[in-house]
Amino acid sequence: MDNNETNINNKVDESTGLERPHRFHRRPASEDKYFKIRNVLNIIFMLGAIVGMGVFYFHSRTMGTIIILTAMAFKIAECCFRFIRQ
Repeated sequence: MDNNETNINNKVDESTGLERPHRFHRRPASEDKYFKIRNVLNIIFMLGAIVGMGVFYFHSRTMGTIIILTAMAFKIAECCFRFIRQ
């Protein structure tokens, strides 16, 4: 076994010579009870942001800003569900 394989197996960072920190694995989607609601909130946020940008640039800046801020409220709600899960 050459030196490169040894470093990969021992998880040693070649630039510092230190062992890489352990990374936590994400839970599967089946374990996350808020997975579906978070996906729906993310879709609403993305659509709201796209529509808001369109209204902002092509119609009314004020109305576009309101739509984007409303979309951001959905994103904040999604983040709250993410923090509750942990």
